[in-house]
Amino acid sequence: MPDPTDNERTLSRFVVGIDLGTTNCAVAYVDTDDESGTVCTFDVPQLVAAGEVEARETLPSFHYEPAAGEFAAGALRLPWSDENCSYIMGAFARDHGETVPGRQIGSAKSWLCHSGVDRTSPLLPWHGADGVEMLSPIDVSSRILAHIRAAWNHRFPEHPLEQQDVAITLPASFDEVARELTVKAAAQAQLPRIVLLEEPQAAFYAWIYRHRNDWQNHVQPGQKILVCDVGGGTSDFTLIRVRPGSAGKVRFHRVAVGDHLILGGDNLDLALAHHVEGKLTAGGKKLSPRQWGVLVRTCRRAKEALLGANPPETFVINLPGGGSKLIGGGLQTEVSEADVRRILLDGFLPAVELDAQPSRRSSGFQEFGLPYAPDPAITRYLAAFLSAHRHDARPDEDDPVDHDPARPDIVVFNGGLFESTTLRERMMDQLSQWFSPGAGSDWQPLVLKNDRLDLAVAYGAAYYGMVRRGVGEKIAAGLPRTYYVGAESAENDETTAVCLLPAGIEDEQGVDLTDRAFHLRIREPVEFPIFVSSTRLTDQPGDAVPFDREQMSALPPIRTVLKSRSSDGNILPVHLHARLTAIGTMDMWCSEVDDPRTWKLQFDVRAATHTDREAHTGGGESAGFVDEQTIATCRALIQETFTDAGDPKSLVKRLATAAGMSRHEWPPSLLREMWECLMEVEAGRKLSMTHEARWLNLLGYSLRPGFGMAVDDWRVAQTWRQLQGKLIHANPTCQAEFWILWRRIGGGLAAGQHWTLAAPLLAAVRNRPKSSKKKGKPSGGAGIVEVLRLLGSLESLSLDVKKELGTVLLKIISNEGAIAIREAAAWALGRAAARAPLHGPLNCVLAPTIVEAWIDKLLKTRDPDPVLGFTLMQLARKTGDRYRDISDETRQRVVDWLEDHDAPAHFVTLVRDGGELEADEQGIVFGESLPAGLRLG
Repeated sequence: MPDPTDNERTLSRFVVGIDLGTTNCAVAYVDTDDESGTVCTFDVPQLVAAGEVEARETLPSFHYEPAAGEFAAGALRLPWSDENCSYIMGAFARDHGETVPGRQIGSAKSWLCHSGVDRTSPLLPWHGADGVEMLSPIDVSSRILAHIRAAWNHRFPEHPLEQQDVAITLPASFDEVARELTVKAAAQAQLPRIVLLEEPQAAFYAWIYRHRNDWQNHVQPGQKILVCDVGGGTSDFTLIRVRPGSAGKVRFHRVAVGDHLILGGDNLDLALAHHVEGKLTAGGKKLSPRQWGVLVRTCRRAKEALLGANPPETFVINLPGGGSKLIGGGLQTEVSEADVRRILLDGFLPAVELDAQPSRRSSGFQEFGLPYAPDPAITRYLAAFLSAHRHDARPDEDDPVDHDPARPDIVVFNGGLFESTTLRERMMDQLSQWFSPGAGSDWQPLVLKNDRLDLAVAYGAAYYGMVRRGVGEKIAAGLPRTYYVGAESAENDETTAVCLLPAGIEDEQGVDLTDRAFHLRIREPVEFPIFVSSTRLTDQPGDAVPFDREQMSALPPIRTVLKSRSSDGNILPVHLHARLTAIGTMDMWCSEVDDPRTWKLQFDVRAATHTDREAHTGGGESAGFVDEQTIATCRALIQETFTDAGDPKSLVKRLATAAGMSRHEWPPSLLREMWECLMEVEAGRKLSMTHEARWLNLLGYSLRPGFGMAVDDWRVAQTWRQLQGKLIHANPTCQAEFWILWRRIGGGLAAGQHWTLAAPLLAAVRNRPKSSKKKGKPSGGAGIVEVLRLLGSLESLSLDVKKELGTVLLKIISNEGAIAIREAAAWALGRAAARAPLHGPLNCVLAPTIVEAWIDKLLKTRDPDPVLGFTLMQLARKTGDRYRDISDETRQRVVDWLEDHDAPAHFVTLVRDGGELEADEQGIVFGESLPAGLRLG
């Protein structure tokens, strides 16, 4: 990231700060031609909230005029454009979205850091209405930034925003992937010159700016400043240490940052909405998604009113009826101030002890698809954060006061949650309880106030732009976490974590571990585990410590093959080098000892940005490893079969004898060794049709389910590169094995690869011929069975493709043809329309309304196939997510059908109550047994 102080170019006139808040956006700037250095607010037309409403159908050519209180024709045109925009954003998008929730996008920033979906795919609005343009979280953020850029350039045409120095703020706990995606969104919005600033720092910078003439009078060396930032979507905690500086001044040094938490004002709205829903409905029923969307937004207003200054005793909540009409059949209730205080204060800011730890149980709030923090108690997370700092804080010789190292002396509140005096006071009471020096003490930390919490982050970001130019007071931030690389221990099989980048290191600083040599494998796939800790903040570069799951989290590992042209050995002694980049990511190099060869390593972030790339969890390794002699014997059998025209039909039996166990018991470690050997003898499949069929069969079996072992993504990529479109013998048996292979490893394929496989097969099954000799087309029998099963297992196909596939499958099920084809179609429908996919992203789950129509047809099927119970279980399985779950009435009909047809009892439980698949059920869903030690979903 280029530095604005680079002497090779002229400094821009403006420094700009942009706060892309979850519920509020703000822009501030400093005109550097103004010697006063005053921070000004930039008012963006229509931009008040980060929400968007697709306007082409709901608002075909209209724009809301606040003054007139009505729609005015042609007013959707923005000041800088002669054309109507197809979407709107801002206050009207936020407010009008209550009436059309299926057309509104909110919480874009929370979605940008959601690793459970493919953040590059068009998935918003989450479960949007039919016909709405879908956008990815990156696209939404980019459109907001582009809107800001257009508004700015309209006002300052001689100083385009893309030529100014821009700081964009984000949560301190944003992971590296979310940071990089923020940079990508800015680039899409034609803003190439940006820096990223953490919001708690920006909030503190805003306070420094507001008190730029007297801030030295408020702080002294040794004090600790707690920035408590709870916005609409995230919670961030940051500790800043005040240290002595030069010339009698002080300097600020950030010493700790909390873990990433999607927990904020949105969660309070959800909790209140759940309470009100119980009052509006009876018997545990749920509101429709449309009514629920309106209720959540109404509860936000109720929360703000009842927790604000001079609150009313009650707040009346009105909802539209459940039908399509907005008027008539509506629901009404009221919520009291006492209810709100009990639900929200006791639920989210309860009084707890300082040693309290947040619960790790699953959250009940998953309905928007966001991975909300499992425990709603913000005070528990704060207690855990401060306690962790107490245990790991370094001795500070600058601290003149001998007190608890976790105790904050000063507090800065930020975020919309703390606009409420009631919530601020509750948090202050909690801090006082934790750190009061004795009974009867009225000690409280000093509160540094920002006048406008909605603008503080943008103000601070603009001020930070001046700090980067050497004007103002800088916070020595550095890295808030410690990074480690995993290495195999020489004494045992346990993983050792070697400190690579210590907490506190500054941007662009490097670390050279030249005092410690590592052994590096080249010319074969290797994995470099990367760990991060927000609590171990005293480890220094090169320190080797045992991997601790309680204190360290595993990041997506670096997976690669290091190649070299020289013919020396495959294991080399190397030194490690690392550098923290300006955007908060890490580069790492391996340099050979006594040789100039160097390999640069980069994070493999695919597992975090794409859910079709599973992050490695080590499940496969848990099944154990066989001895090298057994592996050598199995390899010899494979080589003999495919190089000397051995007998492929008996190969599996001979391998089972050599391994001393049936093929169902082969652990993933042995299977992956077989895969490697099969790839080495790939040319041997040319020997005969039987050889190719066996080779395809065993290759897919050895690599199933496409993930679960280290470097499986590399193996799947090699398989795809070697096989795609390269079937040698086009007889029906080889074709069937070809499709079985892709079904087996589909969980390791990307969404684009799923479509590449599906496109020609869909064309072939739409009007399935009775027979066909054309290459690549199913001809019937085993061929069409495996094609249908493959199509059903491609879980990352788009929703439109899945709708078409489901229609085709239903026609086959309703046809009284061959039972094998009907069973395959029923199984495929169960996979394609499942409420809980095995490995696909949640944005590829079909809408309940579509699935309910299919269930109606299935329940009317005459002479149902045995597998139909499995299909209905998959389509009706309860998840607790109202946007995925079918209606209670339809679910009960499925339960009745399952009981009447003697379906397994656990199928009934999964539909009625929800839960996890048992091991044998996972085998049914996957289509065959899984390798030992691996689970799906």
